[in-house]
This record gives sequence, structure tokens and C-alpha cells, in this order.
Amino acid sequence: MKTLFKLFALAALTLTSVFAKDLVNTSGASGIAVGGYDTVAFFTDHQPVNGDPSISAKYQDATYIFASDAHRKLFEANPEKYAPQCGGFCAFGVSVNALFPVDISTWQIRDGKLYLNLNPKILKAFNKDIDANITKANQNWPALVEKNGK
Repeated sequence: MKTLFKLFALAALTLTSVFAKDLVNTSGASGIAVGGYDTVAFFTDHQPVNGDPSISAKYQDATYIFASDAHRKLFEANPEKYAPQCGGFCAFGVSVNALFPVDISTWQIRDGKLYLNLNPKILKAFNKDIDANITKANQNWPALVEKNGK
């Protein structure tokens, strides 16, 4: 019975990973996330910092680039903390069930999470009712991943 249970659990895990999809806003065929900016730097340096292409890590089928090896190690230890919400797409766009590109100048950290938006005007709209917009984005995200993910 234990063997049967273990086989069932293994099959369930395998099927889950086969059907799991990822969706990350990347730069063309390069697969580079966040336009090559170091996502850890938003948290540690409190500003956008360009990454060094020789310092990278893979997460959710995307390549993240970092300004230092220390930042890469922080990311690898906890990618969910440092990866932007909504796969790096415009958070307001996701709240209205759409995928928009982002302007890095719109970055902000709310409740320990990194959000990006299309432009400063959209950022204002997002922040006007940020809690409701984050809730809507979180509700819409799984269907957008299912529809557009790989």
C-alpha cells in the first residue's frame, strides 16, 4: 500500500510540473527579464540598477541579470521575493485582465513585493486604489498565465 501511495504521489507531482505554465515579460528572443535590470537592487539599493550579463540566474524560463554575485545569490535563495509581480508585466494591466509592457521608472515595492507599470500615468491609476488593483491583478493572473504562458 505504501508503495502504491508513493507511486501515486510521484505521478501527481510529475503531472503537475508538466501542466504548470510560466509567464514572464522578457526581452525578445534573449529571454532576459525586467529589461536586464537587477531585481534585487530595487530592494537593496532602492533604485533601478543595470545587471551585468555575466551574472545571471534562470527562473520561470527567464534569465535574470544582476549587478553583483551577492545579488544573484540573494535571488537564487528566494526568487519569489525578488521577481516582480505579474511576471514583470504592467500590474495595472493585469488588474484589467491585459498584458502590457512596462516602464522601469514606474517601479515600486508594496508590502515587500515589486510592481511595475506601463507608464507614470498608469502608475497613478494603479495607486489610486492599490489594494483593490492588487487584488484584481492576483485574481486575473492565473487565467492570463494559463492563456499566454508556455
